[in-house]
Amino acid sequence: MSNINSNPADWLEREKNALEIVNVAGKLWLDDSVELIIFRRSIVDARASEILNHHEYARNYINEPLTIENSLAICTAIADLGLAPSRIDIGMLGKEWLTEGRGNDADIAAFVERKLSNLIGKDKKVLKPKDVVLYGFGRIGRLAARLIISQTGKGEQLRLKAIVTRTNSDLDITKRSSLLRKDSVHGKFRGTVIEDLENKALIINGYPVKMIAANDPADIDYTAYGIEDALLIDNSGVWRDAEGLSQHLKSKGISKVLLTAPGKGDIPNIVYGVNHNTYAPESNDIFSAASCTTNGIAPVLAVIEKKYGIESGHIESVHSFTNDQNLLDNFHKKYRRGRSAPLNMVITETGAAKAVSKVLPQVFNKFTGNAVRVPTPDVSLAILNINVSNEVESVEEINDLLNDASAYGDLVEQIDYSTSAELVSTDCIGNNHASIVDSHATLLAPNKKSMVLYVWYDNEYGYTCQVVRLAKYLAKVQRLTYY
Repeated sequence: MSNINSNPADWLEREKNALEIVNVAGKLWLDDSVELIIFRRSIVDARASEILNHHEYARNYINEPLTIENSLAICTAIADLGLAPSRIDIGMLGKEWLTEGRGNDADIAAFVERKLSNLIGKDKKVLKPKDVVLYGFGRIGRLAARLIISQTGKGEQLRLKAIVTRTNSDLDITKRSSLLRKDSVHGKFRGTVIEDLENKALIINGYPVKMIAANDPADIDYTAYGIEDALLIDNSGVWRDAEGLSQHLKSKGISKVLLTAPGKGDIPNIVYGVNHNTYAPESNDIFSAASCTTNGIAPVLAVIEKKYGIESGHIESVHSFTNDQNLLDNFHKKYRRGRSAPLNMVITETGAAKAVSKVLPQVFNKFTGNAVRVPTPDVSLAILNINVSNEVESVEEINDLLNDASAYGDLVEQIDYSTSAELVSTDCIGNNHASIVDSHATLLAPNKKSMVLYVWYDNEYGYTCQVVRLAKYLAKVQRLTYY
């Protein structure tokens, strides 16, 4: 064990520095809409212990002596620059300071100013806030509410204005607010939720959110609630085609619809980071965020396809049970799903093999797919058996490729890379990436052209993070980034 971890006085000083980082990060976020992260792990509103754990992760991730002292100096320098709304990875800045900055700049402040020169100037990125309506308030709807509210800051991006459910009696609102506050899988909401029963609303972190009751989406006049030109996120699961979802566009105040399920017909299915640039926000009024499994596998398949070319393969999803299964044995319209979800592993179908080709046309008709529902409440595992066109030298070559994709390029928010030999499903709860590559499980066949990849994904939280990223893209409220 190193001295830095075995010296209590030194540890206390590191905790003080971590608390100061939290303070600086909080002020930047609330005053300037500048969010600080460490390798995609947010430090806004984090605890000091979380900041220190993030540094330990970063130290192993980059194999460089990233210190809390350097990070504090970087944060302090950022606070003095007057940046436009942005998202900045201080872990990446710390790495670059260690590898290149010390020889080119007088001090860390000069280095940070040089690196972030394109972000300096508050008028470089003026964001017009977008009203958001959540249609449905189940597992994904409540996580979306948590994410949108926690990322509201000054209110310059997405603003949650209303939640639509079938009923909104005082008892309904009270129960739904309780489900928002506490979750058996994802824990307590780190914020405040107050019921305003008189006005049929929830006050979440000081923001009023109307609770609207409706059975027919076309009958709602959202403008009566002060909602204009809004993005509606439909997580109800009732409609998946253009005809059904277009009902939302008939109501006053809604201009765009985002479905949190695979869309049918001509609805664009998008995995943010993989194919979102294929569709301009103006190109359609209805979009789909695809499925959790498609989001989990598409980023990794995109990397493998680009490097090696994919000939064929099989996708096996080991998926946590969901609300559409029965708690105890009972009638179900689909085969096997009527059997008790907490007691059985259940073979069922998945549309992931077909759906991924809508996101990656290069793999059309190249994959088969199936799924096994298992008795866990969250986090799933995709086993990707892939035959490639070009020979692969070793398992290390595959892992290096995926590790590099997780650190640099267009998929850093989508792909996480685990070096832990002890990784299990609960370790992935709350991971905000779409895909988590289990590097210790990667296999390569003797023919050098067949590989097996094990990719974890939080099918609730990680997927919802992807939904919110896509929502920001469609709403044109993305901040500048430095990753």
